[in-house]
Amino acid sequence: MRIPKSHPRYESLIRREKLVRAWKAGIVVPEGLIAHGRGEAFDYLLGEETTAPALVAEKAAAAFLVRAKRPVISVNGNVAALASSEVARLAKRLPAVVEVNLFHRSDARVRRIVRIMRDAGAPTVLGLRPDATIPHLESKRALAHRRGIYRADVVLVPLEDGDRTEALVRMGKTVISIDLNPLSRTSRMASVPIVDEVRRALPTVEKFVRELQADPDETARICTEYDRRGNLAAVYSFLEWRLGVLARRPKAKPRATRNRRARR
Repeated sequence: MRIPKSHPRYESLIRREKLVRAWKAGIVVPEGLIAHGRGEAFDYLLGEETTAPALVAEKAAAAFLVRAKRPVISVNGNVAALASSEVARLAKRLPAVVEVNLFHRSDARVRRIVRIMRDAGAPTVLGLRPDATIPHLESKRALAHRRGIYRADVVLVPLEDGDRTEALVRMGKTVISIDLNPLSRTSRMASVPIVDEVRRALPTVEKFVRELQADPDETARICTEYDRRGNLAAVYSFLEWRLGVLARRPKAKPRATRNRRARR
């Protein structure tokens, strides 16, 4: 399908087409398409742009990643379809391990996603032979690598993953989430919840990583002063303000039909 760049929903439609192609290729599952639609609805409320609270969270995420001794970026089918290059660039910059972790897991799907991430340039990609189990999880998301998520001190989890986020926090890890839904368990349980679209968030985090790698004092200050509750409250306040703005907008006048014009 050819989507004209003049279309007001161009970027959104491109993302949808990428996901549909990835579903046909066996990378994304149908449930992933549903999850994307749910997130996109929240992006409409956010104005489809990175908000001030999101920027604060993205800088905090960069600080925690810079200070991490064993950072890991978790990847699922939607992330591989939408942001494989962005993940690979951040992984190289840190450097960090990339680990494929799936709820709807099959060996074939894992192999396809691992190949996508390697082709995108990620330096180390795990997922094919998990050798550890995350406690307090009964789904296949519990499967992990000791070299990766299991022993990581900081884990970046793009997109919805509430049960595993909670389990990883219980293991004592710093969990950074990227989820457009600020009401999800992922956002509410993460150590650093980023409420932003994944392709906007990852390059911004990478930019802050570059800056903070040269400024250890600022990195330490951010890690000490970051307030997750206050930041999430700021997201809710922004949504309240945005809904108020939308409610106050004047209604568009209905356009006269040809028949009405003809009667005049």
